[in-house]
Parts: sequence; structure tokens; C-alpha cells
Amino acid sequence: MLARLQQFIVSTLLVVAIAWAVFWFRQGSSLVAVLGALVILFVHAPILGLEFVLLRRLNRNDPAPPATLLHLLRAWSAEVVAAAQVFGWRQPFRAAALPDHLPERPTGRRAVVMLHGFVCNRALWNPWMRQLREGDVPFVAANLEPVFGSIDQYTPAIERAVQRAIQATGLAPLIVAHSMGGLAARAWLRTPGNAERIHGVVTIGTPHGGTWLGRFGYSRNAREMRLASRWILELGTHESTALRSRFTCFYGHCDNIVFPASTATLPDADNRHLAGVAHVHMVSQPEVIREVLRRLGPSSSPTETEGTASSGATSSW
Repeated sequence: MLARLQQFIVSTLLVVAIAWAVFWFRQGSSLVAVLGALVILFVHAPILGLEFVLLRRLNRNDPAPPATLLHLLRAWSAEVVAAAQVFGWRQPFRAAALPDHLPERPTGRRAVVMLHGFVCNRALWNPWMRQLREGDVPFVAANLEPVFGSIDQYTPAIERAVQRAIQATGLAPLIVAHSMGGLAARAWLRTPGNAERIHGVVTIGTPHGGTWLGRFGYSRNAREMRLASRWILELGTHESTALRSRFTCFYGHCDNIVFPASTATLPDADNRHLAGVAHVHMVSQPEVIREVLRRLGPSSSPTETEGTASSGATSSW
């Protein structure tokens, strides 16, 4: 559903940009033709710019390290490119390009279960999937639907992904989640016994405390992600210190979607700051991928039974 919607949006922008360029070229105004077409194709750039203005203001009293103007400019320019790649190509046209990678029989390699964020699909993880497949690391990348439903509605998809990972590898998987996907993982973890079925959780730009921008969203899941929403507060009542200590949370002072910045941290978790990196661009940061590979580590036993995790598997891959 999301891929078709984004295909329609991208195709419409392309048609409008081409029509604009053709019209003005025929009028002899090549500069207007080119500049106008670029503005149409990169209409998201000024919107992102406004988000950066807002985050700078909202982060003034946040405990996260302050971002310099250079941080913000670099993060904005990188996010303009990353957003075009993800929302203009990968998600609309490459959502099914890379299948999940699971062994026919356990090999001693732990799987990664990848969860995307708001208005995204599994294609967000395409670069990760290529890298993991090259290293023969098992993975499942879930699609969280309905796109605009409650975050609680994503738990069956996560359950299916975790089940597949465990059945294929014999090991508890590591969950890696971007943005809203981290909240979906926490919602799934409310079910008794689920915490014992995973090796841990790595979140990337997840609004654990909600986000200021949530006030402008009116879908069910967007309302749930508002700052200190009832859903957010209720979610935290189900979590122990021990569970949160199994989270690694990447956050940043240039996150243009989740701000104030510290709302992407969790008490008792391993919270790691990414300097000068915006929301979508966080997914491709080497620090994040290195930490995921470190946490995967070789298992102590390839025949680990379903429902148990190898707590000592922390060697680098």
C-alpha cells in the first residue's frame, strides 16, 4: 500500500517537473526551466529546513550536546539526499527487491529483525540487507501495516518476524528499529515472555518519550508519538530496569523528526549520541552498523532452543 502511494507521489512530481521544464524551454528560459524543475523535485528541502529551525529552538534546553550551525547545515544537506533516495526511489520502487535471508538449517549465526519507522517500509533497510547478506548474516525485514494505524497493531508482524528468525537459526534474534519501529518493538515486548525470546534491541532515532512534531500528526500512530502522550506513558509502565538495560539507543542533536533530542533516549539504556546526523540519515551511520554487528557476535551454541538467548555473545563479527 505505502509503496503504491509513494509511487503515485513520485510519478506526479516527475510529470509536473517535466511539464514545467518543457514549457519554459519552449519559452526560451532555460534557467527558469531547470531551476523550477529542481524546486519541484526537491520540494522536501525547504520543509526539512523548517524542521531544522524548529529543532534548534527546541533543543536549547535539552541535555544533549548543542549542535553548531555547521552541524545543522551538514545534517540538512545530507538529509535532503537521504530522503530523496529513501522516499523517491527505494521505498516506492525497491520494496521487494531484496528478500529476507534465513538459512535452511541453523549455522550458529544470530538473525537481525529490522523494523522501519513512520510512513516507511522494509526498503529503508536495503543497504543493510545487502551488507548482511554479503556477510551471510540472517535477517528478516518486516513491513509494519496498516501505515496509519495504532502502533499496537504492528505486534503481529513483529511476532511473525521473530518466530521466523528463531525457527531458522535456533537463536534469539537482535531487533534493530528505526524511529517508530522502536516503539513498536517496545509494544511487542509488553507480552509476557517476549523479552526472553530476543537478544536485545538497538533503536535509531526512536521517539521513546514522544516528539514535539507529533502535535502536527493526526493519524493514530502519529498521535501516539506526541510528547508524553498517554500511549507513551502507559508503555513505560510495563518495562523493568533489566529490560531497558538491554537497549542501545542512538539519538542526535540534529534529528529533525525526534526532538527535543533526549526524547530518543531511554532511562537505564545504553544511550549513544550521533553528532551532526539527521533522522533518516542515521540509519546509514557506520557507528550504528558496527554496534549491531558487535552485538550479534558468534553464538555459544547453534542449537540454542527457542525462547532462550545467549547472554554472553558479544564478540565482534
